Amino acid sequence: MILFHIASVAAILITITTLSAEHAPIPPKQNWSFASPTGTFDRAALQRGFQVYKQVCSACHGIKYISFRHLAALGLTEAEIKVLASQYQIKDGPNDAGDMFERPGRPSDYFPNPYANNKQARAANNGSLPPDLSLIIKAREHAANYVYALLTGFKENPNFKLSPGQYYNEYFPGHAISMAPPLSEGLVTYNDGTNATVDQMAHDVTTFLAWASEPEMEQRKRLGLKVILYLLVMTGLFYATMRRIWKGVRK
Repeated sequence: MILFHIASVAAILITITTLSAEHAPIPPKQNWSFASPTGTFDRAALQRGFQVYKQVCSACHGIKYISFRHLAALGLTEAEIKVLASQYQIKDGPNDAGDMFERPGRPSDYFPNPYANNKQARAANNGSLPPDLSLIIKAREHAANYVYALLTGFKENPNFKLSPGQYYNEYFPGHAISMAPPLSEGLVTYNDGTNATVDQMAHDVTTFLAWASEPEMEQRKRLGLKVILYLLVMTGLFYATMRRIWKGVRK
């Protein structure tokens, strides 16, 4: 009986996995500057991506693990970060009277969530909870390729059954997504004059979210390269020492 139940559960899991795979096509690979073992983030793309996040995505999605001062890695100056932080109201306290209060943001503060709580977020989005984007690249299979494909995967509904408030997306599992197409041609006016096509904005904001998921990636890669070089040198020295020690010993 126990074996029968185990077999039944296994069959169900296999069926679910198969159906999920059928409804979630593998997104095409994109050319990312940070993808190779020695890759780095394109600073211009990061700044454009942050602009897209701030003007488009931040209305519904937070980046709670990123503080304002982290943006120095994007090339923002200390003065620019202070001005940016001051545009946000941060809940703080309690004060001497025991009350919570709001104050302008400081560089050390983290980006606030656009909603006070999950219930408010669901109420504003037809019952769906917009995910925090801090770790979205790490949290999704196919990582940056999936996020880019999702942003560019909205298509005309090919007679697919959708509930009210849902949209057809080629790369979303099940194809029915509650998020409306967030990007449209010319939606953002880039500060550097880059043409804001949907593909360009999707590529830039995905690059920014890849950085947000791992701001220390470049340091990790540099350290890893140094460690590999160190190990190679030490391997050569140990091998030479071994040959010297055993040089006079007969086989």
